[in-house]
Amino acid sequence: MASLVSYLERSEIKGFHYFLVLIASLAYAFTAMNVLYIAALLKPIQAEMGFDNFTRTVIAAIGYFGMFIGALSFGYIADKIGRKLTLAIAIALHSIFTALCGIATDVNQLIVYRTIAGIGTGGALPIPGVYVSEYIPAKRRGLATGLVETSWVWGVLLGLGIEYFVLPEYGWRITFYIGALPLILVPIIIYGLPESIRFLERRERFDEAVKIISSKGLYSGKIDVTKIELPPQRSIKELLRSEYLRRTILLIILWMALVYTYHGIFLWLPTFMMEVLYTESGLRIILLTYIIITAFQIPGYYSAALLLDKLGRKPVLAIYLTGGAIGCLMVALMSGSVELAVLGAILISIFNLGAWAGLYTYTPELFPTDYRASASGLAASSGRIAGIIGVFVTGLLYDMSESLGLSRLALPFTVFTLVHLIAAIAVIILGIETKQRSLEEITATK
Repeated sequence: MASLVSYLERSEIKGFHYFLVLIASLAYAFTAMNVLYIAALLKPIQAEMGFDNFTRTVIAAIGYFGMFIGALSFGYIADKIGRKLTLAIAIALHSIFTALCGIATDVNQLIVYRTIAGIGTGGALPIPGVYVSEYIPAKRRGLATGLVETSWVWGVLLGLGIEYFVLPEYGWRITFYIGALPLILVPIIIYGLPESIRFLERRERFDEAVKIISSKGLYSGKIDVTKIELPPQRSIKELLRSEYLRRTILLIILWMALVYTYHGIFLWLPTFMMEVLYTESGLRIILLTYIIITAFQIPGYYSAALLLDKLGRKPVLAIYLTGGAIGCLMVALMSGSVELAVLGAILISIFNLGAWAGLYTYTPELFPTDYRASASGLAASSGRIAGIIGVFVTGLLYDMSESLGLSRLALPFTVFTLVHLIAAIAVIILGIETKQRSLEEITATK
């Protein structure tokens, strides 16, 4: 016997797998809720505290600075202490500090709480995909990991639903307090989930790994741990060698492109709608329209997830990134018409988020177990840099459009179009196909 991984790959899909996907999906959904929670709250906070538009942009962007730190550090932590405990810590961190934003009495306090909450969300986002990918057999890994990513939209819709009912009646402070809701997952993760078998095996904690395999019904026979043979340890420095450099570059491009476009679009969209599309409409109408646009992320996510194990990761990413570019171009050219701009935003919801399902599945597949979480965190952290840039640049382009006599959405959405296309071309040129292959087989591919 070469490895305990062989038992995982031969296992049929069990109730345990469904439970793992469910908890990972809830963890991802609640993290998504807190990432975009600030979007609809920026204007009410600004109205109460009286700061200028630049400070508003700083408050929006500072969470991404925290996410950069969190993605980089928590990926490393997960490779050192395990997936389970790292995920629980990250969720606790972003839940507590999102809620604390509600007690902020000035801008400085709000920035501090937003930064620390961002560290937690940045730390939590890469882990569920790594966790699930290390347990699900190759033949179902794309679908399972893609389904975890689809939970993002449910988290965003949950947050918007809370804001829709709570914000107009009770204000932004009470709305922030509900950001502590994800804390309910922490004891479930600690006491209900096992550690990753691949992680335990690399730490030579064989007895613990075998006990999990047996107790979860993944294998019913006797496993002789004395026959386990492990491949040599791998260093994260391999990311800079020719074998993995191409993969690293591709993932950095993809993460930067999708974080820049998604967060640049959807973090600013409520503000754009308040100032451009619905200047005389009530807050609830604006939020309802935003919810409808966001709801179209659901068919985008699920269609991509269902295609990942059929078409493959490369075609899905290329198709959906191109579709996102088309939606952005529509908004850029048609933003003088409310109806056509909303239609373009709907296309962005479908295709940009479908691309996210592909990326979330693709990222952990490309790296060895020894540093899978660290490398995934590194790729994600590069995206957070793009998120910070995107928040500032989108606001700047928005104002520049008006000064040039253009529709205020013309310049930012032209840039979003180009970024989607660059990412699609990068997938075609640099990508490798990973569908229906074990993680170890992908790792061995030159």
